[in-house]
Amino acid sequence: MDYKENMLNHNKILSKYACPDSDAIYLHENKDDFRTPFFRDIDRIIYTLAFVRYSDKTQVFSFKENDHLTKRMIHIQYVSKIARTIGRALGLNEDLIEAAALGHDLGHTPFGHVGEAILNEISVENNEGYFNHNVHSVRLLMYIENYGKGLNITLQTLDAIMCHNGEFASQMYEVKKKSKEEFLKEYESCYKDRNAIKKLRPMTLEGSVVRISDLIAYLGRDIEDAKRMGLIDFSDIPLSIKENLGTSNREIVNTIVMDIINNSIGKDYIKLSDNVFKSIVELKKFNYENIYYKAYTNEEKDKLKLMLNTLFNKYMADLENNNTDSNIIKSYLANMSDEYKKINSNARIVIDYIAGMTDDYTLREYNNYLNLAHTKFE
Repeated sequence: MDYKENMLNHNKILSKYACPDSDAIYLHENKDDFRTPFFRDIDRIIYTLAFVRYSDKTQVFSFKENDHLTKRMIHIQYVSKIARTIGRALGLNEDLIEAAALGHDLGHTPFGHVGEAILNEISVENNEGYFNHNVHSVRLLMYIENYGKGLNITLQTLDAIMCHNGEFASQMYEVKKKSKEEFLKEYESCYKDRNAIKKLRPMTLEGSVVRISDLIAYLGRDIEDAKRMGLIDFSDIPLSIKENLGTSNREIVNTIVMDIINNSIGKDYIKLSDNVFKSIVELKKFNYENIYYKAYTNEEKDKLKLMLNTLFNKYMADLENNNTDSNIIKSYLANMSDEYKKINSNARIVIDYIAGMTDDYTLREYNNYLNLAHTKFE
């Protein structure tokens, strides 16, 4: 047995409903090496510049001085571990699962979902379509990384990333087979139809596992973070939810994972039991009412809206006036391919740039623009 056979060995024990390496589809011709397709996707994703920026992007809480609050980098690793646990138990392709899990939030904006909502408003107002972080993750891999040339990631990984959105819980996840053309059509529709992301369904069981794992990863963990911030405690969760899911993040994760495995083993779908799914929906509602709606004050939301709009207008003016002292030109566009600069509007370029910013970099850019100590955003 040689090393290439070793790399392929896991295909021998995959479920008949799994996505084997031999089914991998590329949008562009790919030069093979000894790595398997989805394993190569993992390597390409973790070496992106966007992956590095995970470490300073908000998960839920910003502007809080607590080193134990979850950042985006930690969240994606939780998703990966939970999804791989389910995937191994069900005999699915763990390489595809890991690639999608590690890449699923690459396109997230600074300041979490609040930043995403603001950037969506900016995008719509400037005729660039709807902005959704899951769709932007795909755009980033196809068109922005590698200095505007994009990376050749498999269709299955791109699809799992695009369809991952854990905000839309389902009791059953059934596979929706897609061609390259159908995938690209869905991708484009997300910019034109605000409801398109609600209709997305993964083309593989692996993608379905990543999608439900995104939800599992944040439900209990966000309560732990909220507890650290003095917002709520596990004891505040309604008794009916605790009876079905548990009274700690550990119990919640374990209960849901085991429920999925027991209801999905040997099936061509991923499914939750009635009681567990009902409690997930109730817990998600509880989290929104007690955590996510309170994570930012109205004053903080107003400041963030002012900051991102100010930066957008500044960068638009910098591009229009070819202000070579501006970071969008000297630190971003100067490194991008001619093709990227040619095919994208100024508004799209600015949206790409802002979406890629970390929290700290956004604050620095804004404060540098104001250039007055007493007007700093802090």
